[in-house]
Order: sequence, then C-alpha cells, then structure tokens
Amino acid sequence: MLPLEQQPDRLTDMKLRNYLTKCGTFLLLLLCLEADLFAQKKFAVNQSTMSFTSDAELELIRASSENVQGLINPETNQFAFIVSVKSFEGFNSALQREHFNDKYLESEKFPLARFTGKIIEPVPFTADGTYDVRAKGELDIHGQKQSRIIKAQLVIKDGVIRIHSRFLVPLSDHNISIPTIVSQKIASEIEVEFQATLSLQSL
Repeated sequence: MLPLEQQPDRLTDMKLRNYLTKCGTFLLLLLCLEADLFAQKKFAVNQSTMSFTSDAELELIRASSENVQGLINPETNQFAFIVSVKSFEGFNSALQREHFNDKYLESEKFPLARFTGKIIEPVPFTADGTYDVRAKGELDIHGQKQSRIIKAQLVIKDGVIRIHSRFLVPLSDHNISIPTIVSQKIASEIEVEFQATLSLQSL
C-alpha cells in the first residue's frame, strides 16, 4: 500500500480532519514564524466561525465552518489561517452542499483555503483595547492565490484576542466558474465573515 502522502486523492473526510488536527498547527507555524520557530509564545485559535453568504437574484445561500485554525506571531505581526473546505455546513439542501464541494470548490483537489501574511499596523498585544487593522497577505482558494488587504477589528482583553472581519471574495479571482443555467442563483461575489478567539500559547 502506498504511503499516505502518495495518495492524497484517496483521503476521506475523516482522514483529512485527523490530519489537520495532528499536523495543522505545526504547518501553520512554518508559515507564520521566522527562523526562531519556538522562541516565543504565539496566539492560537481557540474558537472560530467562518461563514459565507451568496445573495443572488433568485436564491440566498449561507454556510459556515467552526474548524478554522490559525496563529498570530505577536513579535512579527505575521499570521496564518487555514480551513477545510469540506467543513462548511448549512446550505439549502444536501445536493447544494455536494455541488459546492464537487463542482465549484473541487474540495477533493483543493481541500484547504488559506490566508497568510502580516498585519500592517503595529499592535500592542499586551495592552487591552480595540484596534482596527489591515491584514496584508495571500488569500488561497481553489488553488488560486490573490494578494489581498483585508480589514479586521481586534479586541484585546486579559490576554485574549477576539477577531472580527467581513470581506468580499469575487469568484472570478479564484477561477471558480458558475454555469449560466444557475448564474441567477449564485452571486458573483461572496461575502465572508470571520470571527475567532485566540489566546497566548507555547507551541
């Protein structure tokens, strides 16, 4: 039998979830930290919700995931967030979710969505307060990377960060094609809302 890494197309959803649980945090560290990988504590996601809304002429579609993983390095302002495409639930029917995974996002081929980069503004992570910031980085969806600057609000209290962000994702930016027959049921721009709570951890 081939090793797991040589048969990615055969990963079941359960195997993918287990893989993310075991390896996701370490992979994120490699993305968002500098050479001194374990020198400092990092803010890691404890709870999260990412939802998207497609508000088209003939249909409103909503789905969400509570499986976003992520880290922020307070020393460098670097960050990385990652979510399994298959973890989104909701939709208006089981068939709609199936089409989302199989026809549009092609989640077997592109199982993860990522946003990695750096917060532009200096943030006093040790000081309680509310901070409006811009996150600059690469948004990777459907295997297509786009450079983005996304606004977010950080609320810091007692060493815990609460993030809230809302932004638009044009489907054309990520090579997601919508057949003409359903073009009035799926919006060309999808609204994404992200909320998460992070705490300082030794990783």
